[in-house]
Amino acid sequence: MAASILAWYDRLGRILPFRGTKDPYLVLVSEVMAQQTQIGRVGDAWREFTTTFPSFERLAAASPADVLRAWRGLGYNRRALNLWRAAGVVVEAHGGVLPSDVTALERLPGIGPYTARAVAAIAFGAPVGAVDTNVRRVLSRSLSGAIDGFSTADLQRVADASVPTDRPADWTHALMDVGATFCRTRKPDCEACPARRSCRYASEAGSREQAAVVRPAPKARVAASPFRSSSRWLRGRILDRLREIDGAEWHDLVAPIGDHDGPAVTRALSLLAAEGLIELQPGAGLRARLPLS
Repeated sequence: MAASILAWYDRLGRILPFRGTKDPYLVLVSEVMAQQTQIGRVGDAWREFTTTFPSFERLAAASPADVLRAWRGLGYNRRALNLWRAAGVVVEAHGGVLPSDVTALERLPGIGPYTARAVAAIAFGAPVGAVDTNVRRVLSRSLSGAIDGFSTADLQRVADASVPTDRPADWTHALMDVGATFCRTRKPDCEACPARRSCRYASEAGSREQAAVVRPAPKARVAASPFRSSSRWLRGRILDRLREIDGAEWHDLVAPIGDHDGPAVTRALSLLAAEGLIELQPGAGLRARLPLS
């Protein structure tokens, strides 16, 4: 199966800007950006961010405000702060050199098991399996015949054992591409998948699993609230307004903002401050700025 997948990847794998590097810093930035963000949106953002902050030292020396400005458009802004904090740890505790050990990588702010293993495999050539939702589907279906065929611990052992020791970086990318392109959650394209000849799901268990997940027709759904009415929308707009303010100036956030009244804006500001994404001017009501330290 590995040989088939890698042969397909060599010919038709996705071409992404950050796949041409093994620099540990550049790989880490790309992996953090790719968390919860469509992969097609990451390329340009990665180029711009790493041009502004080309090293751990430059990133650690920046203010959180500058990092959050550079992160605009990617969403889930706590990732930006965690990356900035991780850069500080790398500079202070590791002399500016990213550790290659998975356990040490997991100790960095915001770095979980998947990101640690992806960085170890791609940047350092470690034979470790990075398991995201795409990889979980490919390995579980192909080796067990079902999407939930392994426990989390067993799947990690399977993922580690599956890594071709001479191509851990390519294998990491290839499994993700197969999961995203063919081994989709619904209506997997087994006929076109390069793993089909070795896949238990495709040859034996596909029809049984599909039958097992058939459920009664859903009840009529209540229309969801427009995104503009959500707290997430409001917090995004607040951060975007503060991104327009240079330096240490405070900004008055006059309510309403969109459909959100004064109390809603106050709640959103409190949440953003608690997450470290903004600073509130003491005793000044709805005045805020991006954090400077």
